[in-house]
Amino acid sequence: MSNEHAAVGTEDLLVDRDDGVLTVTFNRPEARNAMTWEMYQGLAEACDAVDADPAVRVMVLRGAGGRAFVAGTDIAQFTEFDGPAGVAYERRISEVLACLRAVDVPVIAAIDGYCVGGGLGIAACADLRLASPGSRFGVPIARTLGNCLSGDTLGLLIALLGRGRVVDMLLRARFIDADEALTAGFLGTVTDDVDATAAEWAATLKGHAPLTIWSVKEIVRRLSDLGGGIDDADVVERIYGSEDFHEAVRAFIAKEDYEWTGR
Repeated sequence: MSNEHAAVGTEDLLVDRDDGVLTVTFNRPEARNAMTWEMYQGLAEACDAVDADPAVRVMVLRGAGGRAFVAGTDIAQFTEFDGPAGVAYERRISEVLACLRAVDVPVIAAIDGYCVGGGLGIAACADLRLASPGSRFGVPIARTLGNCLSGDTLGLLIALLGRGRVVDMLLRARFIDADEALTAGFLGTVTDDVDATAAEWAATLKGHAPLTIWSVKEIVRRLSDLGGGIDDADVVERIYGSEDFHEAVRAFIAKEDYEWTGR
């Protein structure tokens, strides 16, 4: 991999171009690569960089440190949230994920470790996903923060993992392992060497017809969009403006228990 980071990269989100492959590395291993607002913005800019460079044939997403792909959004950023801020946040995340889904070239998510919350949403936007045997997937917000997913993210997860499994994962705050994710069709393979397998897949994709690949991505995206979005602003605003959410964020940061009130 090249050591020269593209201009869109930052210390927390590395962007490398090498031999037709643009690799985005989520680089906060001390925080299990939890996403900051700047990292989300950097991911959107990386997507723009891919589409602006005809030499890029494949995009790869990976997490640094071997413990996580992305373990959600940095919780410290939620401390001053209210309902309208929650709506704006979910809309912005939906916009970033839409950028990722719309990238012209195939996107590979190389998952090694926890793939949680927003990280699961990012992985779901990739075209191909592979993971190490110890990887875990989930959105345990019913147990941790008491927030919610947007309709866009929830719909994408349902399409890839199935309605029953996604509802079960959310309501029981349950993680699934790599084998279950493979059985569900979310993963293409489980491998001991995630980076090597991702490189093999990228090399294969570079040898395939670019317009055929683009057509598959574009038609799948259009089929996915046929159902249209839903108006979920009232739900999101209620959740992010709730006492439960604010107190759960405080308790999570303080490493304290919190008893849900439903308010």
